[in-house]
Amino acid sequence: MTTYDISGMGPLVARLSRCGQRLRQADRARPWVLDTLVVAVVFLMFCLPDLLRGGADDGDGPPRFLLAFTELPVAGMLALQAGLVLPLLWRRRRPMVAFGVIAAVFALQWSLGVALRADVALFVALYSMALHGRLRQLPWAGAVMAGAVLLVALRVSSAVSVWDALFFLSSTATAALTLGLMIRIRRAQLAGLRERAARLEIERDQRSRLATATERTRVAREMHDIVGHNLAVIITLADAGAYATDIAPERGKEALRLIGDTGRQALGELRRVLGVLRETGDRAADGPELSPQPGIADIGALCATVRAAGLEVVYRTSGDVETLDDGVQLTVYRIVQEALTNTMKHAADDARVHLAVVLTGTRLSIRVKDTGPAVTPSGAPNEEGHGLVGMRERAALYGGTVTAGPTAGGGWCVEAVLDLTPRDGDR
Repeated sequence: MTTYDISGMGPLVARLSRCGQRLRQADRARPWVLDTLVVAVVFLMFCLPDLLRGGADDGDGPPRFLLAFTELPVAGMLALQAGLVLPLLWRRRRPMVAFGVIAAVFALQWSLGVALRADVALFVALYSMALHGRLRQLPWAGAVMAGAVLLVALRVSSAVSVWDALFFLSSTATAALTLGLMIRIRRAQLAGLRERAARLEIERDQRSRLATATERTRVAREMHDIVGHNLAVIITLADAGAYATDIAPERGKEALRLIGDTGRQALGELRRVLGVLRETGDRAADGPELSPQPGIADIGALCATVRAAGLEVVYRTSGDVETLDDGVQLTVYRIVQEALTNTMKHAADDARVHLAVVLTGTRLSIRVKDTGPAVTPSGAPNEEGHGLVGMRERAALYGGTVTAGPTAGGGWCVEAVLDLTPRDGDR
């Protein structure tokens, strides 16, 4: 068995592909060049031989076949050739018009009993009609072509069998029509693939921008939770320390110490968040020093910080909350942190805070209620855009809800309910 090495055809195929692409670009820029070239090639290959040989009576072919046709002078032959070939100049812009004109000249020519090699223009026009024309016009073009084929078959019946002529001419017409439709379908497929590739690229960019926006929102929420809570504690301690400086200097020193501790804690959390954001390449391999994300076990220390700021906090849990996964525990911690921060900002100095985290089956509830004044915080519009919205976004990750508002007995209550039922994708 003979084998052929085609490994070296890769560069050739690439060069041919680049050459074809350049030709298509040039054709889009100057479409008249290709149309003129087609007319010139048809004239040189099919019109010029008839003009040089003086028509069909040059002795080329069987005598019986030659006698079946009429001899025309050069001027008449040139006029018919022009009518057949020149309409090819607009075969792509007006394919139906070009085909109709050529078919009319073709019918006139054969009615006069003249045979010309330029008749090939009718098949070129049919090919262009299938490739560039409207599909609903193809049946009309096919009917005209069938009539032209039948006319030729009857006209040469004295020299060639009608069935042989019909077979040859109909086969040629079918080949031209099929070739045009095949190239048309192929171009439509390529255009569809290019459109799909462009659409996928746009969707990829949109997903990238959406992921970036989501990450920015997450980071903004984390920064708000960290900075907002710790600044609220620091401001409260600073106000208390300034008030206690003259009355109880030791309390003022204690407030300053707590301010330092709170500031260092905030700085550590900020470094952790920024360290994750900056983690790339080789730095990721080294692994920045990161502290674990806070969880339910850290709520006690959070309450101690709030107590140091002057508020009385009563904290209780129910259920096996320590076994919850890290994501749920971080969500609980951040919701509690934000609720306590708002309480420190808006509740009275002697307010009492009741904090409860209760796990019942797959339902986790968080309730933060204070005994402060039952008024809407003055900063509610801003908080709605950051704090409360952040709590609701965190709760929504677990199919939960957050409600906040004044209570009947005075004070403010924030209640969040999380649904910890496993989803189908988590099983």
